[in-house]
Amino acid sequence: MRQVGICVAYLCCIVTLWGVEPRIFQRVDRASMERWVDSVYQALTPDERIGQLFMPIVYPEEDQRAQQLQDRYLKEGMIGGVLFQKGDPAAQVRVTNRMQQASRVPILIALDGEWGLSMRLSGTTRFPKNMMLGAIEDTSLIADYGREVARQCKEMGIHVNFAPDMDVNSNVDNPVIGIRSYGEHPEAVAEKGVAYARGLEEGGILSVSKHFPGHGDTSEDSHKTLPAVWHDRDRLDSVELVPFRRYINEGLGGIMVAHLRIPSLDKSGQPTSLSPAVVTDLLQRELGFEGLCFTDALAMKGATTGPTDNPSVKALLAGNDVLLGPSDLFADFKAVKAAVAEGVIDPATIEAKCRKLLRYKYMAGLADFQPLPLEGLSERLNSPHAAWMVARLNAEAITLLKNEEAVPVRGMGERKIASLVIGEKAGNEFQQMLCRYDSIACFSIEQGASEAQVRRVYEQLKAYDVIICGVHTVRIPESAALRKLAEEKELIYAFFTLPYALKDFKQSIAAAKAVVMGYESTPLAQSFAAQGIFGGIALQGKLPVSIPGLYYSGTGLFTEKNRLGYHEPEEVGLDSYRLSRVDSIVAEGLAKEAYPGCQVLIAKEGQVVYHKAFGHYDYSRKQEVDLASIYDLASASKVAGTLLAVMKNYDEKRFTLNNKIGEYVPALKGSDKEGLTIKDLLYHQSGLIPTINFYLKAIDHDSYTGSLYSPTRRKSHPVRFDGKTFVRNDFKFLPGLVSGRPKAGFTTEVARGFYVNDSFQDSIMTDIRDSKLGRKGSYAYSCIGFILLKMMVEQQSGRALDELLDHDFFHRVGATTMGYNPLRRIDSRRIVPTEEDGFIRRQLLRGYVHDEAAAFQGGVSGNAGLFSTAEDLAKVLQIFLNQGTYGDERFISEATCRLFTQSKSSSNRRGLGFDKPWIGHPDASPCGILAPASVYGHTGYTGTCFWIDPDQQLIYIFLSNRVHPNRSNNKLGSLDIRTRIQDAIYQALVMK
Repeated sequence: MRQVGICVAYLCCIVTLWGVEPRIFQRVDRASMERWVDSVYQALTPDERIGQLFMPIVYPEEDQRAQQLQDRYLKEGMIGGVLFQKGDPAAQVRVTNRMQQASRVPILIALDGEWGLSMRLSGTTRFPKNMMLGAIEDTSLIADYGREVARQCKEMGIHVNFAPDMDVNSNVDNPVIGIRSYGEHPEAVAEKGVAYARGLEEGGILSVSKHFPGHGDTSEDSHKTLPAVWHDRDRLDSVELVPFRRYINEGLGGIMVAHLRIPSLDKSGQPTSLSPAVVTDLLQRELGFEGLCFTDALAMKGATTGPTDNPSVKALLAGNDVLLGPSDLFADFKAVKAAVAEGVIDPATIEAKCRKLLRYKYMAGLADFQPLPLEGLSERLNSPHAAWMVARLNAEAITLLKNEEAVPVRGMGERKIASLVIGEKAGNEFQQMLCRYDSIACFSIEQGASEAQVRRVYEQLKAYDVIICGVHTVRIPESAALRKLAEEKELIYAFFTLPYALKDFKQSIAAAKAVVMGYESTPLAQSFAAQGIFGGIALQGKLPVSIPGLYYSGTGLFTEKNRLGYHEPEEVGLDSYRLSRVDSIVAEGLAKEAYPGCQVLIAKEGQVVYHKAFGHYDYSRKQEVDLASIYDLASASKVAGTLLAVMKNYDEKRFTLNNKIGEYVPALKGSDKEGLTIKDLLYHQSGLIPTINFYLKAIDHDSYTGSLYSPTRRKSHPVRFDGKTFVRNDFKFLPGLVSGRPKAGFTTEVARGFYVNDSFQDSIMTDIRDSKLGRKGSYAYSCIGFILLKMMVEQQSGRALDELLDHDFFHRVGATTMGYNPLRRIDSRRIVPTEEDGFIRRQLLRGYVHDEAAAFQGGVSGNAGLFSTAEDLAKVLQIFLNQGTYGDERFISEATCRLFTQSKSSSNRRGLGFDKPWIGHPDASPCGILAPASVYGHTGYTGTCFWIDPDQQLIYIFLSNRVHPNRSNNKLGSLDIRTRIQDAIYQALVMK
């Protein structure tokens, strides 16, 4: 091993002795470049050649005063480039175009964007800072991120990015580096920094690593003073210089020299940026760097020189190529000019550096500058790819430091969960995402909260079993109450601060069950930390720095994804631009009043990648639909509810598919329904009629003359029932069967102020027994079959269907909005109204099931009755897609899932309870023409559907209230809205 080490060291010496030419030269036609450089150089005056070496800091502003200063820089300073500071992207593009057109020689545009454009420009993608990126194991992702930043830079006409920061942050008190560093391990910093730089340069942007020779171990800020680094040369070689040596040997193009005092490198005490011993001897000769050398901003206090010295002159003499941000450009220009005239600076030095800079301009494409387009700039900068990249970086970085079987959270529905955020308001992004997984009580302790307010919060938290605590500030210290909470409850910490802040929470961390490091308090960091806590993403980050007394660098526990997560479409191979077609189709339906509003959800590979709400609750447009709005699922309840219970009972061997329904529903004994098999009921081939109007038995038929129904509107039949039928509304109900209020014997609620006698259920059974039975084996879609299956489930389990589903499924997966009779637990304002029923219930139906058969069973039926948001429905559907599991809990066996989801009738398109595409009959199929045969799902009469594709691991949900205000509106079907959306999803799939 020693011999190998010597050989490697020897090879490194050979490399640095020869020098390392930047790789970007390998991609250029050198002859053409040299011709252009020579022609431009020869056309420059001596003053212009000096001016090319200056790069002042410019604010991209457009007022008269700013433009005058910009013009002065070009005409009097004859500058070679500018570093734009904070501003607006469109304004910067306009200033760039104006300055480029006004300059005799194209200027090099630089960005100080360690985490992308957003470090300086408003309205642009906010990427994570370096310490968070240091937690990512996959360096290829860092390179991809560099390429995306390069793409955005090109849109802005930027050629140089002063990134990456290659400082090894080994000082927890560093006031200027900190989160800008990738971490404390030299090799890890080198690996991440080189990956980012490589991505930038592969994207055509010059990277500039900084702050050479290493600003990581100091407790002073070079903006305010000249910081000292006291390490000897051996330590510098083994730590601070490691990333820069790797950067140089990788052939990357730019380095910025810091303002530091390092006696082991230059005993004179002058700033490293102005030191020939550092810039020329160490960086260029010893390390072999041949790229562009930039000073750090010369206006910083760390670059202060003696009263007779000029920093720009000294910087050039030290070996730098580009003079960045002098405090007085015009004075420094004169000083350099005088130094040349006096022989202090050799004119050959100016020529060499000017020609070198012109070469980089050529490689940046400035030999043929074209004005930058403004139209669509924001859309190009904030592209779907950029959104995906920033989301992916955040997801990969979240780090699990401690876990005593608390993450991902288990036992949902059995324990009370609360969330406390410290330093933020309740309802922030962290808590919003937590609440997407379960019903969670949210509390906060904000800065400035009184002792009484804090006491009240901790008192309320005593009622909960699990506390998920988000820490967003270091200004509210660990308290005795917080320590006690950690000791008495299952506390899960999530820190959205610098990692070093954890040292102030040692005692409560010791008692906590889990600790998650989110690094930054950005919306995405909060979102993905919450997802990681509940299993929406796999946690796989590694801590990039050590936290004294707690965790070493490299700490990080892995978890596996086990619940739905939330990501960008590109994460699972969907093209966002193509997927936007869904928005257009929905908008068409809204414009043509096919429905007043809707929700659409698309999940693929366990990631919700499209989840939007559109329109309003009704056509008054007073209340907008949002993601928390709850819809009547109608017949989608057959699968999302009843079939789940059927499959559970099948798992428990309570029946076989060939068993007869009469074995489990005693009231069918002696009828022609007794021998119907469970399989035929599920396949809709039992011969049962589609539905029965149970409500007819409750009407007093002596209270009117003639028929209830009419094919045309008449004075006696003023109410439209459906597209072909009008009904009368002057009849009365039998007082012995219907009551306007609940009372003894009248506990079955049909609608608001509408109760039927509990004996009415016997009437329903009689109607089913007496109904006409068609030919067995032939297809006839029937709600009656599922009403019987519900009765079977309840008889077998000894539990009501709603209680069974709620306890065994919905609460366990966190589907807290899903269930029957939602008004008993949910504010009516969250529930979207369905029909204005002017016939039977004579009221607007809001929170009461639309289907009459289900309504007369008290809202709980085998054929309809479920209400839900699209999001909660997706959790339940994911059980099918996961072959029976969700959240590491098994609900149904894999074998049962395969049987029910894959089986298909030999005589019709139906599966065992599920609907399926009708292959070869696109006009009659319930699915889009692009849906494969493996798809299964169901539609609902109120305007709903869901489809599950096991091949693509895809869930598609559409929820609407197309029956509002009346069920006669069938534009949803005639416009093929649901099927067209489904086809648009398949068209958005990117071929891999």
